[in-house]
Amino acid sequence: MIFAAGLGTRLRPLTDTVPKALIEVGGVTMLQRVINRVIASGITEIVVNVHHHADKVKEYIDSIDCPGVSIKISDESELLLDTGGGVAKAAGLLGYEEDILLHNADIYTDIDLRQMMAQHTGSGAEATLLAGNRNTSRYLLFSPGGRMTGWRNVTTQETRSPYDADTLSSSVQLAFGGIHIISPDILRLLVEASHDTPCFSITQFYISHCARLDIRAFIPAGQYNWIDIGRPQSLEQARKIASNI
Repeated sequence: MIFAAGLGTRLRPLTDTVPKALIEVGGVTMLQRVINRVIASGITEIVVNVHHHADKVKEYIDSIDCPGVSIKISDESELLLDTGGGVAKAAGLLGYEEDILLHNADIYTDIDLRQMMAQHTGSGAEATLLAGNRNTSRYLLFSPGGRMTGWRNVTTQETRSPYDADTLSSSVQLAFGGIHIISPDILRLLVEASHDTPCFSITQFYISHCARLDIRAFIPAGQYNWIDIGRPQSLEQARKIASNI
């Protein structure tokens, strides 16, 4: 599932007329870049959620020619559901037979998705989250063994976790990279949660459930590019990298 419903407020006025998912980097839209990468990793069934400039994203997807690949729309035009609610709404399109890769449309990266999927399958984790040592104000917390233990805002020192202080004292801080893999069991739990609150963050869901669910970090080996193009400066940075490839 590709998250393409965001408002892109930090890129205004650019996103007043163009949805963030259709912003071009190196002459290719971000949505197309993500579609290309997930197809290259072996995925043949894709769901894209839409809200901001929904019609433009739908028209763009209709124009894409991907033989042997199904691309379906989860329409959130009436209400933006955030990431957790968005996945829950798309459950009927996603199905419960296989693990699901979730990828933000605004992430420019060259990480090895196959490697991430292999780790997820091999570990038996119920969710695997791309994580790294990037500077940010909000971090996910993981045990030395890579299991998620909570969340921390290092600016305010607010910490959210179902674990005790001893567990958190040995936890490491890693930045979430906007790419994750979930099991069908987690999809079922997200659907259950949406019955009470249709609009909710999947990150908050992970924080609340990390003591009873096996949620693990995936830290790519070696050097890799990772840029959230949601700000003008980072968009320009991604465009410079793409122009040099």
